[in-house]
Amino acid sequence: MFSLIDAALSRTRTMLVLLVFILIAGVITYITIPKESSPDITIPIIYVSVGHQGISPVDSERLLVRPIEQQLRSIEGVKEMTSTASEGHASVILEFSVGMDLNKAMADVREAVDLAKPKLPEDSDEPTVNEVTLASEEPVLSLVLYGTVPERTIVQIARRLQDKLESYRQVLEVNIAGDREDIVEIIVDPLLMESYGLDQADIYNLIALNNRVVAAGFVDTGYGRFSVKVPSVFDSLKDVLELPIKVDGKQVITFADVATVRRAFRDPESYARLDGESAVVLDVS
Repeated sequence: MFSLIDAALSRTRTMLVLLVFILIAGVITYITIPKESSPDITIPIIYVSVGHQGISPVDSERLLVRPIEQQLRSIEGVKEMTSTASEGHASVILEFSVGMDLNKAMADVREAVDLAKPKLPEDSDEPTVNEVTLASEEPVLSLVLYGTVPERTIVQIARRLQDKLESYRQVLEVNIAGDREDIVEIIVDPLLMESYGLDQADIYNLIALNNRVVAAGFVDTGYGRFSVKVPSVFDSLKDVLELPIKVDGKQVITFADVATVRRAFRDPESYARLDGESAVVLDVS
């Protein structure tokens, strides 16, 4: 031990050169080593989420969770599966074994969810499959939009920004807080409806039967085959207002005659405020 110290002290120049070399190597390594302020660490967890407006927790468990669970049970490598049923929503969290190929796991989960879709209620939202990462759990940037303009204007700007930001390869996803789903409100005048011999069931069935995609097929004329398109999906408020609901002799009664149709938003599920004013926040991760 003492001989090693004596040898180092007797060769001071060599030791100084070695020390300088170590310092230079450390500086070069620090500069060149990859560094990330928010590293995207992969976590072996995948969660499936599906929404259904107004469904109770009991029905959510029976109609949403069970069909999805039945398909997900066949996936290999699942360490633990946890399901949650709540009002208007259901989710299934899959934890995989460490070392599992998550790309293959994501493909298997998406395939299983696709098989479960026909068993879900028709008016349920589209199921989503997401991989859990540190980047997805904590946004790296929050962009706030607010001002003295109508709410619809701010929401439209936020949605355009969301599409633009998600087009960048470095962006995983962009979530909007304070956004509300667009809806069309139909306010029917009961007296007018009764005067034309209509009831609420007639109005509801008319909307449900008309606002859907119709597979009309094609026409083969012998000279070629032509696709047939039936314009049955509402694209604007004008389409709803001009929808005929009854023919009385030569008079055609439309929605505009018995109801007021207007664009609106669903009741808010989340709020975003800045300095006490309503705002829309884009969380970028």
